Amino acid sequence: MPNHKDEIEKLSTAMKEAKSKRAYERYQAIYLHLQGYTKGEIATIIGRSKKTIYNYIHAYAQRGLDGLEMKYSPGAPRRLSPEQEKELALIIEHQLPVDVGFEAKYNWTLAIIAELIQQKWGPTYTLRGTSEILHRLGLSYTKPTYTLANADEEKQKEFVEITFPEVKKTGRWEHRPCPLSR
Repeated sequence: MPNHKDEIEKLSTAMKEAKSKRAYERYQAIYLHLQGYTKGEIATIIGRSKKTIYNYIHAYAQRGLDGLEMKYSPGAPRRLSPEQEKELALIIEHQLPVDVGFEAKYNWTLAIIAELIQQKWGPTYTLRGTSEILHRLGLSYTKPTYTLANADEEKQKEFVEITFPEVKKTGRWEHRPCPLSR
């Protein structure tokens, strides 16, 4: 490999002045390339694919350090179309899991939503990926905090016979702690 002393010095300075980890990584890839490392070795060192390293080297060869500047990181392409995401939001907002074929399921969970997406449209999502879709759709997710199996029977009876009829008469649905969960 020819001696690239000036370029190596420029890259060394750029690495020291890099404002982000990704910019540093790009400069480091070229620095290692000019030092004689193979694309495979560089990929292993910085934790990227050989194709990514090839892209960095190609950009540097075309435009020098300017070719390594990041405009933005696009992320992975969406696996559901906007129409599918809209349909998913409508299903979650207006139906229960049992209404769309999940046996005896009355609460949406991330796992059920992920399974629905896979059954209906094909892509598989992790729970985190499913949570990100909900966030993007403007839906919030909370885990159920109690189960009726642990409920106090006396308080249940009081709620059904006294509290609920009173609330029903007044038509006021205030946010109160649920007596069934204590």
